[in-house]
Parts: sequence; C-alpha cells; structure tokens
Amino acid sequence: MEFKPTVKKVWWFLWESDSIWSWIVNFIIAFILVKFVIYPGLGYLLGTSFPVVAVVSGSMEHDGNFDDWWQSQAYCDGAPCTQEQWYANHAVSKETFETYRFKNGFNKGDIMVLVGIEPKTIKTGDVIVFMSSQRSDPIIHRLMIKSGDETSGFVFQTKGDHNVDSGEGLDTNIQESNIMGKAVFRIPYLGWIKIGAVSLLDAIRGQ
Repeated sequence: MEFKPTVKKVWWFLWESDSIWSWIVNFIIAFILVKFVIYPGLGYLLGTSFPVVAVVSGSMEHDGNFDDWWQSQAYCDGAPCTQEQWYANHAVSKETFETYRFKNGFNKGDIMVLVGIEPKTIKTGDVIVFMSSQRSDPIIHRLMIKSGDETSGFVFQTKGDHNVDSGEGLDTNIQESNIMGKAVFRIPYLGWIKIGAVSLLDAIRGQ
C-alpha cells in the first residue's frame, strides 16, 4: 500500500517544507478556502453576499475628535457651513448623532463586517454598503434620508461623514436593490492587505 506514504509526503510538503513551491501551494489553498468556503459560509450566516468589505477611501474619516469634526467644514445648499449645520438641516442633532453606531467614523484600511438587512428596517444613522453606477467598488456611507414605502420601494440618500455634502448621483437616489448590507463591526487596519494587493496588481498591469 503506497497510499499512506504518499499522504505523509504531501503532508510534509504542505506543513513542514520551507521550499518556495510549498509556500505557493499553501497560498493557493488558502485563497481557495477563503474565496469558495469561508467567505460564502460567512455570507450565508450573516445574510449577505458581501459579509466583509475593505474601506478603500477616507470618506468616513473624522479629523480630530468628535467636536473638531462636528465643527469642520461642510456645504449647505452650495454655501459654506459646518457639519453641525448640515446635519441640523437634516433634523439630526449632535445628541442624536452621538447615538449612532460608528459615531466617530472609521478609516481607510479598516474592514467592516456586514449583515443583511430588510430595506424597511434601515433607519437614519445606519452605515450601509451599496453599489453605484459611478463606482466599481461598493460604497460605505451613513444613511441620512429614506423615502418611499414597501409597495413602491424605498429610496435612500447617504453621506460620508468626512464629505462636505451628499454627492449628487453617488449618495442620492439609491434603490433598495442596490443595498448590500449594514455595517455592524469594525476591524481596524486589516483592509490594507487588500488595498496593497490591488495596488500591486495595478502596478504590474501598468494602470
């Protein structure tokens, strides 16, 4: 019986060998497991096809502490104002904002864990992930306006905490079919692995 010796050789190659080929094979196996087993399994448990996303921009970052950010620049109907005034125009007080999840925002390079959510249960202040025709990557911003109903369908408007206003076409007229999930947990810095890998691939392709 040569089966057992073969298994032992494969096991040694995968877990004990320090050769470059062993590292390559381990990387391929890990990639396959994450992409086709772990990621779909996590998505099934959390009720979304995108259970984790990497934050690839600074649109939700806060400069300084909460009070510094609250008084930072925004634009109200095209005129300079503060974030405080912008949110006041949308019926959100400082006290209300401080009750929101991720009230201090989050940073580029963070990983956000998502759960699936029914459109009717999404509320102002929730951080949602959605797709837009203007971007290839999912967008993660805070919900500010919700209109419509269960019969006609809900339409949403969001804003990045760091942004001076809702982006026309990007943050507005978001259909419920484009909602991928709601952010419920943050893992700092881990998303830089994806950002670095994408940047490396772009450099190799000359983009």
